[in-house]
Amino acid sequence: MEMGKAHRVGMDVGLLQVPENRVMGCTSRTWLKVVRAQGAKDEQQVVVYADSDALVTRGLCAVMEEALSGLTLGALVEMTPEAMLARVALEGGLEGEGEGSFALTRSRTNGFLNMLESAKKQAYVLQGNQPTFPSLVVRADRTTAVGPFAETQARFLEPEGSRVDALVSVLREKKIGIVAHFYMDPEVQGVLSAARERGWEHVKISDSLVMADGAVAMADAGCETIAVLGVDFMSENVRAILDEAGYGHVDVYRMSDAEIGCSLAEAAESTAYEAYLSQAKAYENSLHVVYINTSLRTKATADAVVPTITCTSSNVVQTVLQAFTQVPDAHVWYGPDTYMGGNLVQLFERLAESSVEEVRALHPEHTPETVRALLPRLHYFQEGTCIVHHLFGGEVCRVTETVYRDAYIAAHFEVPGEMFSLAMEAKKRGMGVVGSTQNILDFIAAKLGEAIERPIPERLRVVLGTETGMVTSIVRKVQGMLREAGRDDLEVEIIFPVNSEAVTVLGEGAISGIPIVPGPAGGEGCSQEGGCASCPYMKMNSLSALMSVCERVGSGAQEDELPAWKPKPYAERINGKSIAQAGCRSILHMRHFQKNKVLSDDLVNDMKTRMAV
Repeated sequence: MEMGKAHRVGMDVGLLQVPENRVMGCTSRTWLKVVRAQGAKDEQQVVVYADSDALVTRGLCAVMEEALSGLTLGALVEMTPEAMLARVALEGGLEGEGEGSFALTRSRTNGFLNMLESAKKQAYVLQGNQPTFPSLVVRADRTTAVGPFAETQARFLEPEGSRVDALVSVLREKKIGIVAHFYMDPEVQGVLSAARERGWEHVKISDSLVMADGAVAMADAGCETIAVLGVDFMSENVRAILDEAGYGHVDVYRMSDAEIGCSLAEAAESTAYEAYLSQAKAYENSLHVVYINTSLRTKATADAVVPTITCTSSNVVQTVLQAFTQVPDAHVWYGPDTYMGGNLVQLFERLAESSVEEVRALHPEHTPETVRALLPRLHYFQEGTCIVHHLFGGEVCRVTETVYRDAYIAAHFEVPGEMFSLAMEAKKRGMGVVGSTQNILDFIAAKLGEAIERPIPERLRVVLGTETGMVTSIVRKVQGMLREAGRDDLEVEIIFPVNSEAVTVLGEGAISGIPIVPGPAGGEGCSQEGGCASCPYMKMNSLSALMSVCERVGSGAQEDELPAWKPKPYAERINGKSIAQAGCRSILHMRHFQKNKVLSDDLVNDMKTRMAV
């Protein structure tokens, strides 16, 4: 370790303390740089330079320098926190002293781990030319696209004024409100966001459940029609919630006269899911937790078989934990999203090995022991996937884990376990988030808020492990915060984890000058080895479709053509109720839980008294 002790005078502070060497996730300002050792016998040997403006962290920097300098690039890439501390202890004569010798506060520990991750990432890059993902760099007054895929995302952030004016005019004239999902293409979101900024407030871009809430608010404000930009189960939810709120006279329209499908929702209407529910019915105290991204028919038929509550990706963890709190010997059956179910189990397995404080931060009535006890009675469906979230694997995770290991990692609860694991590992260091699209947006806003409090230039880097459509909402949020703070020296880089096989270069004759599009050359969709993260069903919600529907509303004979654009009606009845009424029962159970933080007495009684068969 002599190289580590001698090298610190070898790099000028001015060269070290630059933005590109900042370690993200440290409480204090910290810089770290890995370079090849000059004059070493092994050309793969490295020297590590680190510094901080905080005294304690500067001591950690010295530890980092001592532990890592003199290693080869390969050894540094493979270095674990435990191995590094053992190396320091051995060289410093502390062997046998135990982990207490390195006891740190949680924030300092996170900073220490993030310094190691930064060093490992730099070593990986130094090994050779490594693949990188496209990204969008967001500043207060502009965005800069890095790579052609990002250019396709960025080109619609500032839409043509004439298109926005035309939309606002027809919306205002005909009192039309718009609710759209985060997964809309950037072209659509750009125009919708601009329409709201131009003064038509009845435009909401959100998660699927909040779309229905937004529709009710618009009806309260006098909107006579609601246009839904999403897949069919979303428009069905909007229709049902409006009916429940007494707004049956408000028209609801989809953006196509054809089916706007969803692979996940369809999985819940399969014979395999029927069998899954039959299995749940055979156990006493069973509760079916069904994902909001399913049809009303699924919710209604499921509740007829086993007590059912709807969940979202942002409340599924609390829903499950609360169910086991109120009915300790319950069996909980989650579905239909296989990835979310597997990630839920993975999360609970980690909680079972965590501290009491970490578990109670999620739910005050649980401990690692209670989480461990519930795991055998937590079940999830094995045959349901979203075609978008199925794409985050293979090459995408490998590049994320190596090249982007020092960036923030955001993963939707629905992504495959490998990407989820990366985000969970990052979360331990304060560098990751798992959850819903809204959770991801809130996380980015929170990290940017922390950066705004620091009076220094910075670039925050975020790997976006979900559908790329939500980038518009991120850009709007980030730019709004930066402008309000008057900070033109801060940047947020949104990194798109796109597999090289998941895009097609169009070359000469590219449509509208766009040189690259999502999807392999063989056709629509994305590579199974990595994500383009773009839903083909959502693409049916185009601006032309929206304008066509809006222009027909209130236009006599043309409006007579619109029934095919309305959400699908259900003629059948279940237990004397319409599908809409029966399907809303599980949603209302969730609303009770969201408001009161406990499952309703009605639902708990149903769990305890419905006889197993």
